[in-house]
Amino acid sequence: MSAVRIVAVLALAAGLLVPPTAAAQPAPDGDADQPEFSLEDLDALLEEDELKESVASLSAAEIGDIVGMALVLGFAVFSFTRKSVPLKYVSFAGSIAYLGFYKSNLVSIVNIFAILEGNFPDVRHSIPWYLLIGFTTVSTVLWGRLYCGRICAFGAFTQLLDRVMPARLRFDPPASLDRRLAYIKYVILGVVLLYFFASGDFLVYRYVEPFWMFTLSGNVLMWTLLGTLLLATILVRNLYCRYLCSVGAALGLISNLTVFKIKRWTECQGCKICEKACEWGAIDGPKISLAECVRCDDCERLYDDEEKCVHWLILRKKPKAQPASS
Repeated sequence: MSAVRIVAVLALAAGLLVPPTAAAQPAPDGDADQPEFSLEDLDALLEEDELKESVASLSAAEIGDIVGMALVLGFAVFSFTRKSVPLKYVSFAGSIAYLGFYKSNLVSIVNIFAILEGNFPDVRHSIPWYLLIGFTTVSTVLWGRLYCGRICAFGAFTQLLDRVMPARLRFDPPASLDRRLAYIKYVILGVVLLYFFASGDFLVYRYVEPFWMFTLSGNVLMWTLLGTLLLATILVRNLYCRYLCSVGAALGLISNLTVFKIKRWTECQGCKICEKACEWGAIDGPKISLAECVRCDDCERLYDDEEKCVHWLILRKKPKAQPASS
């Protein structure tokens, strides 16, 4: 505690010990406009001291965790704004390495349990957690499921897995079936939340989320389920993220509030290029499902591609206006 605050505390204590008769005496004219020092002022000073001391006492490891989280999140936003495929893959690698295997720190259904219960961790020791949850919430409102498409370590892992697997092994569900399968994750979210509130057992997450994979610890059943899931993901790209992820379902609901939506040209009405290119089944003709879109950039790059986008091709074919003859 600083010397000024020590003096303030002593002054307040002395004031409390002054007899009532002395306290009732009128103050000199020169002191009439001076503010009184109250217990509330003392509490504010003490709280400020505690905050400064807690921040100052952060260990090097804790500061490193904060910086690491900020770098991963910051680079994800940078790669997203640049619309660069190589930068996106670098962002994937950073998420897998840092958020996955190094920290095993992913947004989980357990976090949703805690938030709904109002059970938040101590800020002093959980700044990276607040950064991740805060960023995920804000970015979802701004752009949609950016966390799912760029930051989630498991999502990044399965997307990279899809890149190295032969396309001939892949099965793409018909659009009508894909849209029906997408509702499964909302059912899982609802069932898990009901089970949690009825039983208080949050360990159910181990059997509905594969994120524990990065800890390399699990029982035989968990590893068997994970192996089956990864095998199925080879056949149906992004299977877990599209159809089974309860966190994705929760973020999908928030995504309906997205502020910055993907732009569409009027020519998108009859064009199917972006719909065929979308790996997430989020595009149906001119419409983009905000709840299913993970802002992967594929359609946005096509949108600006003057060699592929119908809008630009039509503009190129239109005759240029001739200057008026004199």
